[in-house]
Order: sequence, then C-alpha cells, then structure tokens
Amino acid sequence: MIEVEAVTKHYGPFTAVKDLSFSVARGEILGFLGPNGAGKTTTMRVLTGFFPPSSGTVRVAGYDIVEEPLKAKAKIGYLPETPPLYPEMPVLDYLDFVARIKVRDGSVKERSARVERALERCALTDVRDTLTGRLSKGYRQRVGLAQALIHEPEVLILDEPTAGLDPKQINETRELVKTLGGDHTVILSTHILPEVSMTCDRVVILNRGRLVAHGTPETLTEKFRTTTVLDVTVQGAEHTIEETLHDIEGITEIEERTHSETDVISYRIELAEGVDVRGEIAERLVGRGLRLLELHQSGMSLEDVYLRAISREEA
Repeated sequence: MIEVEAVTKHYGPFTAVKDLSFSVARGEILGFLGPNGAGKTTTMRVLTGFFPPSSGTVRVAGYDIVEEPLKAKAKIGYLPETPPLYPEMPVLDYLDFVARIKVRDGSVKERSARVERALERCALTDVRDTLTGRLSKGYRQRVGLAQALIHEPEVLILDEPTAGLDPKQINETRELVKTLGGDHTVILSTHILPEVSMTCDRVVILNRGRLVAHGTPETLTEKFRTTTVLDVTVQGAEHTIEETLHDIEGITEIEERTHSETDVISYRIELAEGVDVRGEIAERLVGRGLRLLELHQSGMSLEDVYLRAISREEA
C-alpha cells in the first residue's frame, strides 16, 4: 500500500532524511519511532505530499506522490501533530466543511452520512455543536482524527496522535487506532513506546534521518537480544544482598529498583552472554539467610530495543 524507495530530503545543506526505504502492507499498523530530530515528521510530510523528496520515490496505493499527487493524496488521511482546526467553527460545521473539500464526487446526503459516521466513530456526538476552540486537548485530537477519516481513506498517517493527552485519553485514542487497522493502512508516529507495543504490527526506528531497525516487536527483540536479564526481588539487609550478588561471576550489571514493601528490594540483573546463574543466585541468597521472593527471566522490552538500535547506530 505504501512504498518508500531511497528517499532523501535536504533543507539547504542539512539532510533531514537519508536514503530511506521501507514498505507498509494493506491493513497494517506501522509504528514510527525515533528521538527528536530523527526525521519522523519530515518523512510523514514527504509521504503525504506536503514536501517533495529531494530524491527517491514514494508510492501510495500505486500512485507516485510526485507524478500523480491528486490521486495519491485522495487515498491519504493525515493528522499532523497539531490538528488543523478552525477555533471559531462548531465541530459539526468544521467536519461538514472538510467533507465538502474531500468528498467531491458525493451528494449532500452522502457527505452528511460521512460526517455522522466520523462523529460517531471518534466519539464526538456529545460535542457536535461546540466550538472547536473551546474543546479540551483530547477532544481536539479526536476532531483532528475525524477530519482525517472523513473521506474514508485507504491510508492514515498520524503524527503523535496522543501528544499532550492524559492517560485515559491516551487509552481511548489507542483503542480507536487499533480498530482502524485492517480497514485502513496506518502509520503512527509516537514517543510512547508501550503504545507501539500494544497497537502496532511492525516498527520502523529512525535516527539522524536513517533507518536503523525495522520489523515486528518480536523479531526486533530477538535481533537485539545480547544478554539475559533477570528480575530478582529479595527481602533482607540491602548491603548483604548486594554483597552476595556482586560475588557471583557472570553478572555484568545490577540495577536496583524501588519496592513498596519494607526491607524488600527489587533488582534488574544482566548476565554475560551464554551465562545462566539463576540457580547460584537463589542458592547464595538463601544461604545468607535472605528471603528470595521472586526470580524470573524477563523479556527485552521495546524500550531496550529502541535504545540499543539508537546507540548501535551512533557508535
């Protein structure tokens, strides 16, 4: 559905995106990750035809975004980080205005039906007559998403759709985005890594304008796994616990984590590659009169993958 081939974007002497290539299948939700200045927003603007690429090719539903921009853009719904709203317009009037622009071949009845579907899908029926300028941040994001959906595009490109939202609003927006997969091909840019794990089928990680990793969260976890990580929770004197752990050969890193219970301490322990000292850890701790409450091998999180991909590229 989306094909990006060797795309580069220059701003004068500065290169924002360098030789970027990836594809997105129909109905897939792709997470777009990277630190500030990595080139995520520039890439999205190139994909939507807002900026032309300096070189390379972008195709959306088979249409070249430069050679056939109107046909390509008709397939795209775009939510920029700041929703493009008119604060003096009620929600209903604004969405009707957007529908008149985007649904050119439909009747008045068809446009009205699409507006009603967008209002219902984005849970906006209760504020349909409210001025957009008086809406909360969460509702403004919903209106922005509704305008992107109004012409029922095949492709949705969402730039930080949960930026500035509270946890409840983030969860609601995440659930809405998950329902869009299958019916729409979605590219989702975000800084919230758990959101990607819960929402996206595949991940692309950018740094300094270059693609540094891509794949499913599971394949990336395996690719960047270089050590075994253990979660250990022990009850007892802190100096005794740490003295015992530091004496065990094969442990490369010990990170203390807070715990709510008195005299209970949790640790994140990294082991050298190919080493398994779980039995020795348990034996040593119990032998020192300490209470071992928890010991299990933890999987690598998407945050771990993200940090290792970025640090590997910079190295």
